[in-house]
Amino acid sequence: MDDWFERSPVVGFAPWIIYWVVAEGPSTWLYGALCAVLSAIILGVSMGFGSPRLLDVVTIVFFIAVTAIAMVVGAADRDWMDTYSTSLSSGVLAVMALASLAFTPFTEQYARISPPLQDWEKPAFRQTNRVLTLMWALVFALIAVLGFAAAQVPATKDWTNWVIPIVVLVGAVGMTQTYPARVRSRIQPTG
Repeated sequence: MDDWFERSPVVGFAPWIIYWVVAEGPSTWLYGALCAVLSAIILGVSMGFGSPRLLDVVTIVFFIAVTAIAMVVGAADRDWMDTYSTSLSSGVLAVMALASLAFTPFTEQYARISPPLQDWEKPAFRQTNRVLTLMWALVFALIAVLGFAAAQVPATKDWTNWVIPIVVLVGAVGMTQTYPARVRSRIQPTG
């Protein structure tokens, strides 16, 4: 299997991205949640369900809970989810990323796929993952706030639900791909 596929947290975000796209229309967040759960399970099976990663566990638990709640409450009680689905889902990801900093940064679970075991305890490896995890936490917190702004000021929805979040996410993916190499090049002795 491609090394990048296994070590990139971007793959773990695929169910969330599917949810955000599908849940954009009115009353489509339930379908988005179902698609997200199924995609998380399919990705887990295709990657061999090794040791579960925090992002994978949070993904499955969140979308199963959202789906169950949707089936229990009536349609009128689900209107709030149409309005705040982006804020809620992004907020959950921000909390997950921030909480992981107290234990093992969630990006480290992906980064451990490629470097040798002896590199896992090196300060640069650990610091790189703390930086990347904090960056992702801030990205998701910003998207949660932007989702709330879109709900409160619908005239800004194109910018606050689409343009700014996509630009921020693309920037975060870029940093996730380039930052570790920059750190390695800074700390390697020059010949």
